[in-house]
Amino acid sequence: MSELTDLTARQLLTGYEKGDFSPVEATRAALERIEVVQPLVNAFVRVDAEQALAQAESSAERWRKGEPQGLLDGVPVTVKDLLLQRSGPTLRGSMSVSVEGSWDEDAPSVERLRAHGAVFLGKTTTPEFGWKGVTDSPRHGVTRNPYDITRTAGGSSGGSAVAVALGAGPLSIGTDGGGSVRIPASFCGIFAMKPTYGRVPLYPSSPFGTLSHAGPMTRDAADAALMLDVVSGEDWRDWSHLGPADSVRGTLADGVKGLRIAYSPSFGGQVAVRPAVAAAVRRAVGALAGLGAFVEESDPDIADPVEAFHTLWFSGAARLLQHFGPRQREALDPGLREVAGTGARHSALEYLAAVDVRMDLGRRMARFHTSYDLLVTPTLPITAFEAGAEVPAHSGHRRWTGWTPFTYPFNMTQQPAATVPCGVDEDGLPVGVQLIGARHADALVLRAAHALYESGAATIPPPVPAAR
Repeated sequence: MSELTDLTARQLLTGYEKGDFSPVEATRAALERIEVVQPLVNAFVRVDAEQALAQAESSAERWRKGEPQGLLDGVPVTVKDLLLQRSGPTLRGSMSVSVEGSWDEDAPSVERLRAHGAVFLGKTTTPEFGWKGVTDSPRHGVTRNPYDITRTAGGSSGGSAVAVALGAGPLSIGTDGGGSVRIPASFCGIFAMKPTYGRVPLYPSSPFGTLSHAGPMTRDAADAALMLDVVSGEDWRDWSHLGPADSVRGTLADGVKGLRIAYSPSFGGQVAVRPAVAAAVRRAVGALAGLGAFVEESDPDIADPVEAFHTLWFSGAARLLQHFGPRQREALDPGLREVAGTGARHSALEYLAAVDVRMDLGRRMARFHTSYDLLVTPTLPITAFEAGAEVPAHSGHRRWTGWTPFTYPFNMTQQPAATVPCGVDEDGLPVGVQLIGARHADALVLRAAHALYESGAATIPPPVPAAR
């Protein structure tokens, strides 16, 4: 029943309710898909087939009784291997993490998924400690793009993006500290959202501090809204959570008519965007206008905050590795070791100066959103490049932030931002359009994304990795 792997979470739930198929059948289909694609793309750290089937059997019994458990009962999901999931180690892509230990605690988002009856297929790949925008690590190797296995999946939630794109579960939970759900989602042709910081509680806290968010990676915006309703809310382990969260599902169908949308194709000429990317994003913007939004080209009043972001990010890496000995450091990803060394040389005054830049950026974006409900940009200025590299060959970029100028600024401002697939380039590689809202405007971002899906503007060909 491989066609089950093409269904959204909502379609699976409808099928369970009608008795058309069961969670066991859906889970078996997802596990069979993993067996086929894992050797090609390396999206999984661990697959828990026996556990998943046991969970699916329990779910099927609940559905037979007409007593489903929560909003996601029986839906196969995957979890990025930075987030704790009890019954197995969270290795974080690093040789420095031991498999020994009790591993008896779920991260808050994972705990919520479990409480709502989700079926856990396994853990997905990440670069070491999630430090960069592509997915390869010393421990687990290179994760590859579902549209072309010679290309990168992006990162750091690359395994999750590939899993969703290839039907290995319609839902995954990832983390995003500088674009880490949006980058791989854009490269792999799926939807992903970084919610307002604190909407989805995090524990343990990220070494990169309040830059890091957790968010849904899904087939479409409606599934993401369903998943976000599940994983949002309070958790005493995260002191920075926002508290009880209103449902975002109820406003999805309200559309974009009358919304004020700013379209910034290149941040005022600061970013060189590939023509195929620019054309696809412009078509998506045209679709929003055709649906009744008031769209105009307008650039936010911001300069590239990359140096401040580097100070914050690299300092986090230094803190992460502070107690590593020489042997542990030798086994690290060389890039992580390098940026941590840079971060260790930053003074407290330099760090606080970067915080000042961040606060000013937040104020500028808050002012911008007094005039516009949403900001639309390309998610990335390029499409997927060669696998196993941090930056594209001959690009001149030193670090992954060189080719992600549209993503990391909105981690600094803690705004909700989502990526929607809006076309492919001349090589058949996906392009993403990014929708950004003011802080707490998560429902508005999802509304606009859903409108693109409903209009057909978010339709792209499915990946076929074996054919590449």
